[in-house]
Amino acid sequence: MPAFQFHLDHQDQHTAARLGRWVTPHGVVDTPAFMPVGTQASVKGLTPEQLKRVGVQKVLANTYHLALRPGPELVADLGGLHGFMSWDGPILTDSGGFQVFSLATLRKLSEQQVVFKSHLDGSMFELSPERAMRIQELLGADCIMCLDECPPANVEHAQVLSAVDLTTRWARRCRDSHQRADQALFGIVQGGTFPDLRERSAKALLELDFPGYAVGGLSVGESPAQMYATLDVTVPFLPTDRPRYLMGVGRPEDLLEAVSRGIDLFDCVMPTRNGRNAMAFTSVGKVRLRNEQYKRDESPLDAECECPACTQFTKAYLRHLFAVKEMLGPVLVSLHNIAFYQRLLKGMREAIRENRAAEYRAEQLARMNPISESRSDSAA
Repeated sequence: MPAFQFHLDHQDQHTAARLGRWVTPHGVVDTPAFMPVGTQASVKGLTPEQLKRVGVQKVLANTYHLALRPGPELVADLGGLHGFMSWDGPILTDSGGFQVFSLATLRKLSEQQVVFKSHLDGSMFELSPERAMRIQELLGADCIMCLDECPPANVEHAQVLSAVDLTTRWARRCRDSHQRADQALFGIVQGGTFPDLRERSAKALLELDFPGYAVGGLSVGESPAQMYATLDVTVPFLPTDRPRYLMGVGRPEDLLEAVSRGIDLFDCVMPTRNGRNAMAFTSVGKVRLRNEQYKRDESPLDAECECPACTQFTKAYLRHLFAVKEMLGPVLVSLHNIAFYQRLLKGMREAIRENRAAEYRAEQLARMNPISESRSDSAA
């Protein structure tokens, strides 16, 4: 039996939303699914047991950061990422391509590779497609990503075209150098918000026949409307029999909109980053726990949630934890936010099965307050 299989179980009759199962060497991921980000081989402040308790099936770790500390060779010697971080479920590692965008002032890009000046000590760190594959093979994640160039939003067509074609050339080099059959290598579609470049990127990558495809280069400064329009023109080019991953997009409303357009997988630092800053996503909108109104509030954070923060504590207590800078506060609210995301997509999976994805999306959007945060390179 192949190490990876994607089963498309059902497509909603009224939208492009898909219900699927992605079989990996470390377990099955029910899609659509959200992956918490564990940049440094840890979802910040949370244990594997806590993550599993709230429904997490798969996590993400960061190639660039782990290559700097502790180093991929050490991780390999200590059992790969699964053994090192004591997570026995599926893991995805990004390639370092997002750092090409986020650390633009600390890197030099060429046809051969990107050279970073380490944000830790100023030392030089070289990352080519071949080295990105070698590092990810040592880390041992189930799903790994091609090295790509992610251009900023709102740059000229010519600059995005250059990034698209470099991404394609690098993708070929990644495919040709990747050795491990127990890892699924995803190609990354770039192209900014230009429909012709998204088509160009997707078609070129389809020729390389990857087992999965990601949509990159979104949530980097464009508007939500631009993101949705880009998905509208990009997703139809992606194979129906393989998982589709929207990289770094994590506002709850964006997840609902993207699922409705045919996306299967997501990741973002938002639930943990916001949780560390006393902002909770709830079934009735955002709750900013530092607000004075919660000082004596004895109600749970979210009456519809069964996570420890909601079943054991009050808003008043959670607010107190942040006021006195107790580490339990960020832990509990981070866990709650991840539970919210898992519950949101579990509900969407049930809705897709019943052909009511559009209704579910409308119901959930009506309960949400729009938020303005976008993808961040913050460790989570």
